[in-house]
Amino acid sequence: MLVESTRSVALEEDSDDRKPVRVVSAQVSVGQRIKEIWRSRELLLFLVRKELKVKYKNSVLGFLWSLLNPALTLIVYYVVFQLVLKNGIPYFAVFLFAGLLVWNFFQTSVMGATGAVVANGGIVKKVAFPREVLALASVGSALVFFGLQLLVLVVALAGFRYSPVYSLLPLVLLGLVVIMVFASALSIFLSAVNVFLRDVQHLVEVLLMVWFWGTPIVYPYQEIASKLVNHHLTWLLWIYLADPLTSVVLAFQRSIYGKISPKGLGNQVIHILPTAGPLWYVAVLGATLAVSCLLFIGALVVFGRIEGNFAEEL
Repeated sequence: MLVESTRSVALEEDSDDRKPVRVVSAQVSVGQRIKEIWRSRELLLFLVRKELKVKYKNSVLGFLWSLLNPALTLIVYYVVFQLVLKNGIPYFAVFLFAGLLVWNFFQTSVMGATGAVVANGGIVKKVAFPREVLALASVGSALVFFGLQLLVLVVALAGFRYSPVYSLLPLVLLGLVVIMVFASALSIFLSAVNVFLRDVQHLVEVLLMVWFWGTPIVYPYQEIASKLVNHHLTWLLWIYLADPLTSVVLAFQRSIYGKISPKGLGNQVIHILPTAGPLWYVAVLGATLAVSCLLFIGALVVFGRIEGNFAEEL
C-alpha cells in the first residue's frame, strides 16, 4: 500500500485537557514510488483499457478513427507541402509520416495526462493508490494508438513500394523508449501542477502548437542546421538538437525515410538529414534517454511533494 504524504496531528490526553503535540509530514522515496507503480501495473492496464473504451464509446467506426485521423492528416500535409508549395522532397509522405508518428504519440500522451488527476478527482479523494498511474495511463493509451498508426505507415510504405533502412530499425525501438520516458516525465509533472493551476491545461495546448513547428517534421533538419552554421550560431544548433523530440524524430526519419541528401526537382540535391553515421544517432538518443530519466525522477519528486493537497484542491 502506498504511504501517502499526509499531515496528522497527534493529541495527548492529560487529566483534563488535550494538547497538540506535532505535525508530521511523511515523504515517500522515489524508489518506493517506482515500486508502487510497478505493483499497480494491473490497475494501470485497467485504466488504459478504460480510456480506450471511453474514447470510442458509442462510435460506429471505433478504433478505425485512429487509422483515419493520421491518414487524413498525412494526405492534407502532402497536398499542401508537396503539390501546392512544392518543397521538392522526394517521397515526402514517407518523410512526413515518420515524424508524425513521434509527434502524435507525444501530443496524445501529454494532452491526455495533463487533466488526468482532475478528471478522476472522485477516486483520488476516496481510494489510496499511486496517483501517477492516472497520467501514465494516458501514455499507455497513446502507445496503443501509436501501434495503430504504425500499421498505416506500413500500408503507405507498401503502397509507395518504399523500403525503410532495415539495418537501422533498432533506432526506432530506442527512439520509442526515449520518447516514452520523456512523455511520462512531462505527463506526471503536468498532471500534478494542473490540479493547482487549471490554466496549465490550456497553456499546454498553445505550447504544443509552437513545439510542433519547432520540430523538424514538415521541414528538413539540415535546412535549419545549415542556416545556423552559416550565421555562426552553432551553439544554438546544439540547443535545437537538445530537444528530445528533435533527436527522436531524426532517428525515425533516418530509419524509415532513410534518404540523407536525395535529388529533388530539377535534379537538385536536397540536404535533409545529418550525414553522421548510426553511432551518432545512438549517442544522441542515449544522452536524451539519460536526461529523460532524470526528468522522470524529478517529476516523481514534485508529484510526491504536492499530492498530499490534491484532495483539498479537488
